[in-house]
Amino acid sequence: MAFHPIQTTRVPIPHEDLRIDAYLAQPIAAGPWPAVIVFQEVFGVNDHIRAVTDRIAQLGYVAIAPALYQRTAPGFEVGYTAADLELGRTYKNQTTAAELLGDTRATLAYLKTLPQVKGDAIGTIGFCFGGHVAYLVATLPEIKATASFYGAGIATMTPGGGAPTLSRTAEMQGTLYAFFGNQDPLISPQEVAQIRTTLEQHRIDHRIFHYDADHGFCCDQRPSYQPQAAADAWHQVEQLFHQKLTP
Repeated sequence: MAFHPIQTTRVPIPHEDLRIDAYLAQPIAAGPWPAVIVFQEVFGVNDHIRAVTDRIAQLGYVAIAPALYQRTAPGFEVGYTAADLELGRTYKNQTTAAELLGDTRATLAYLKTLPQVKGDAIGTIGFCFGGHVAYLVATLPEIKATASFYGAGIATMTPGGGAPTLSRTAEMQGTLYAFFGNQDPLISPQEVAQIRTTLEQHRIDHRIFHYDADHGFCCDQRPSYQPQAAADAWHQVEQLFHQKLTP
């Protein structure tokens, strides 16, 4: 695929009385371009998430990564130590599905104000906590393509409490690709099977990918990084977005 020079910046996304900090990367050429929302791991919009956002923009998309902890920890970003993980989970546990959906709607509204964005061609990608968020917001009608990476808890809970996010599957209208590691201690094979069965029951356009890998296998800053699995998964993401967002 073609490589596009990009430009990056920080932008504030208005949402009620909140201003959501977001990292925006986009091709320098005028476009218009499809758009992709990037959802962070529990570690915030850190170097890795910014690198993913840049990489997507280089493929020919306006890519934006909104901060999911804006209410409780503005500017939060950490690395991958055990202490960082514990702190990130603390903030993750303070989010709610309603807030995450509302923040995503605000991000969609912001994207549609940009003249370089094709407002009818928007996808998402998320990792770890963001993989769960991506599955959740795939229920929004504007989302045409979703790449959900190792989203723990999809089949067992929803942020803030209530019926598991999996129970919302019937609301999806776009295509969903989900990526899991067979050695992931946070997501059991039974949960993956339940996700697959539910997607099939509701006839959601989807594909599920399994890799001989641990949680976080796509992040080259984590010990669990698995280059071969990450490369194959990224190829699938490229195909998904190309097919669904650039017909």
